[in-house]
Amino acid sequence: MTLRVMDSHCHLQDEDFSPDRDAVYQRAIQEGVGVIVPGYTMDSSEKAVAFAKSHDAAWALVGVHPHDSRLFSEDPDLHQLRDWVKNQQRVVGIGEIGLDYHYDHSPRDVQRRVFEAQLALARDLGVPASVHTREAEEDTLAIIRSVGWKMGVIHCFTGTAAFAEAVLDLGWHISFSGAITFKSAHDLRAVVPLVPMNRLLIETDSPYLSPVPWRGQRNEPLRVIRVAEVVAAQKNCLTQQVFDNTLSNTLSLFSVSPNIG
Repeated sequence: MTLRVMDSHCHLQDEDFSPDRDAVYQRAIQEGVGVIVPGYTMDSSEKAVAFAKSHDAAWALVGVHPHDSRLFSEDPDLHQLRDWVKNQQRVVGIGEIGLDYHYDHSPRDVQRRVFEAQLALARDLGVPASVHTREAEEDTLAIIRSVGWKMGVIHCFTGTAAFAEAVLDLGWHISFSGAITFKSAHDLRAVVPLVPMNRLLIETDSPYLSPVPWRGQRNEPLRVIRVAEVVAAQKNCLTQQVFDNTLSNTLSLFSVSPNIG
């Protein structure tokens, strides 16, 4: 098959998909939807690698989310992340990493240290990073600038126009999720036209953030099509243009081939 669109961030390794994981995946690929599956703990990263190895239209990222950065150890965890990237063909980057000052499940100084260490690893290995940031925009930008790595994406973007401009100035990509379909997301939708087509990605962040009209239900990769439709409406273009451009951007950023099987 040939991919026609990519869900650049979905957690198909999650327990939420245990009852019907392969059925969810099959629904996606039947419509030409490929998937990038990020880890967020060491265990979920290992599961992401295993899923990608056994599914032709799936690729993995490995990393530790800021919620769990208090559990991160540079030895052995950083070494294990390096090993996965270097030795597993289906691992195409570092993620999901970043900062989250909304919940503060890990101390902020620990979050910053672990984020910087993992982003530096991405730089040293020459692979992209998928970054989560919530109520931590200034520190996120500061660490990206400090590490000096321009190959990455702010996933599930929910920030301001000013933050988007700063991210783009750093050479990074921006990914929109089903959050742009929510009735209250007027300001977020207004950011979409500011993101050039060559820096734009789309995602579901499954099993979270199911777009309208499925809000409140478990999300799945197939619904990235709905995200594309809303992006197209904001950009006043055809949905197919969003498919084509975001597919090309995702394949390029993560060095993935569009031809499967």
